[in-house]
Amino acid sequence: MMTNLFSAFDPATSMHLSMNWVSTMLGMMLIPQMYWIIPSRQAIMWNMMSEMLFKEFKMILGEKSKGMSLMMVSLFIFILTNNLMGLIPYIFTSSSHLMFTLTLALPLWMSMMIYGWANKTQKMFAHLIPNGTPAPLMPFMVLIETISNLIRPSSLAVRLTANMIAGHLLMSLLGNNSIETNIYALAVIFMVQMLLMIFEVAVSMIQAYVFSILTTLYSGEVN
Repeated sequence: MMTNLFSAFDPATSMHLSMNWVSTMLGMMLIPQMYWIIPSRQAIMWNMMSEMLFKEFKMILGEKSKGMSLMMVSLFIFILTNNLMGLIPYIFTSSSHLMFTLTLALPLWMSMMIYGWANKTQKMFAHLIPNGTPAPLMPFMVLIETISNLIRPSSLAVRLTANMIAGHLLMSLLGNNSIETNIYALAVIFMVQMLLMIFEVAVSMIQAYVFSILTTLYSGEVN
């Protein structure tokens, strides 16, 4: 029984033990593809998508950052798996919580900042003042660039969390209103919910791509 609209995002199901966060690892519990003699269509699709993403990330980071490109591909697949798992009924959406998204964004941002300021200090200072900035505006540009750099992890985390919550709230509202309606209104609500489900699948893929591509662009500044 849903006590309020936001109870679906409550990670605690009981006072002593919560199994909701297990959904974060559900994608890793599937049967590994190495046990199949012939690759499945799912494996072929994942390999094509991973290869395409690897080429795109490598183009941004350069030929010397193949390891970073592989890490970004893994990050994309991990976020996408959790986003899609959250669309299954009665599965907890871990990517709709800042605890999950900040855990991904903050360590990546801090590691890039520590590496950049420790090894490429002049280049990091150069990023604070864009080319062609007039001399009177340089102090303001340094302040603006510093603030925009500091809010990057929170913007990455909040963007992913807010987009995952918004679609789930719409589907929860429609599901609650479908209880006391006639058969014609129920058919309309069902069609709208199916369209919302397709839209949420697209949002899950787009948000995983946005998170990984922005992280790649941020890391490209310190390479």
